[in-house]
Amino acid sequence: MRYNLTELIAQGEGTRLEFKSTIHTAYRIARTLTAFSNTSGGLLIVGVTDDGRVSGVESELHEMQKIEKATDFLIDPAISISYEVVQQAGRQVLLIDVPESDEKPHYAIDERGNRTIYVRAKDKSIPTNRLMLTSSSLPDSQLLQSTNVRNLIQVLRKTDFITAKQYAQLVNISEYRANKLLQQLTEQGLLIMVDKPRPVRFSLKITE
Repeated sequence: MRYNLTELIAQGEGTRLEFKSTIHTAYRIARTLTAFSNTSGGLLIVGVTDDGRVSGVESELHEMQKIEKATDFLIDPAISISYEVVQQAGRQVLLIDVPESDEKPHYAIDERGNRTIYVRAKDKSIPTNRLMLTSSSLPDSQLLQSTNVRNLIQVLRKTDFITAKQYAQLVNISEYRANKLLQQLTEQGLLIMVDKPRPVRFSLKITE
């Protein structure tokens, strides 16, 4: 993988980057791994606090056992990850690379056996009832250059979500037309849809 840890920490958490000082339980980390797999992929850094301080991990083996339990038994279908260990300030840090999956949707299984789809919205892993899959066709470049879509992207770079009603008011179109456009942009891979809790909300799939 060959990442520059200092540069990654400087970026801060986002759609494809998450910091963890430690992995508390395999169940909790399964949500993050599932969200990365279902969205744009991502990098989980273990041994770095939320504010970017390198805390290190006490045991690579102990942390990876929880990761492997999550990937093999608590995510359905199972996902594949790769990882490396880097030294920073005399401390061990784990970098876990999670690719975007071709087998979506993936479900995270909780302590009660419940299965939930998670997606990544900004720096959070969010539950949703269903995942709108991206079509194989290329995004409509003319649509992406339209004023309505450019305005949408500007707003979503500053806020986590937008609803069809909010978008309709933003660009002065009907709520029906706004919802249709938002779903079209989701199918083309620009947005991610979250429908839990209601109302249905949309977020940028990739914010970087």
